[in-house]
This record gives sequence, C-alpha cells and structure tokens, in this order.
Amino acid sequence: MEKEDEIKLGFVVSEFHREITYQMEILGREHAEFLGVRVHRTVYTPGTFDIPLAVKKMLSEGEVDAVVTLGCIIEGATEHDEMVASQMTRKIMDLSLEYIKPVTLGVAGPGMTRLEAQKRINYAKMAVEAAVKLVKRLR
Repeated sequence: MEKEDEIKLGFVVSEFHREITYQMEILGREHAEFLGVRVHRTVYTPGTFDIPLAVKKMLSEGEVDAVVTLGCIIEGATEHDEMVASQMTRKIMDLSLEYIKPVTLGVAGPGMTRLEAQKRINYAKMAVEAAVKLVKRLR
C-alpha cells in the first residue's frame, strides 16, 4: 500500500562497466531504504550515452518523483569519454527541467581510471540523497 507522501525513485543504471555499476546500484538501493524511500522502477541501459532515453521514458510515464542515474565513464585512449559525459549530463539536466522533476547525477567520470571509478561508487549514495532532498524541497 502506497502512502500519499511516499517518495518513489526511478533508477537508470548503465550496464557498461557493470562490475562497478552493480556496486553503485546496491549502495544506492541501500541508501534509499535507509532514507525511507522506495525504488519504484529500474531501467538498465547498455551504456551511459543511452541514459537520457530511459530517463525520458520513465519521466513521461509519470510514476516516479525523481530519477537517479548511475554509471561510470572511464577514460580511454581518445576524448570519447568527455564527449559522452558532456552530452549525457546536458540532456538529463534538460529532461529535469522539462518534466520539473529531479534527475540526479550518480555517474562518475570522465577522465578517471578503473581504480578511481571503484573509489567513486559512493556517487550513488550522493545521487539518491540529492534526489530525496530535492523532492522534499519542491513539494
């Protein structure tokens, strides 16, 4: 049974570098439970570049109060990581404004190594925290 003031989160999780994003997802779910909010729906994307489409679908369905994006962008031999990060973050910000709902950034990178990404799995916790705070402040 849903409470009227219950906060429902959506998670959009990149499967690229799943050994890291899996840990981020678990930490994010644990923190949501700690804060007393529910992860209503989770959508997995092949990579971080694909996150905005899943965010848009989730927001357009209107079942969540906020969306938490989780992923990591590890530096490669080219500047591809910077392009992906730039476009993805710009689009999720646009979607947040379009739907007037928080879309938080739990995506680590660009410009980091695999070891640095591992050290940043706590970005998931911060993204959940930001989503919950913003939902409460906008209500």
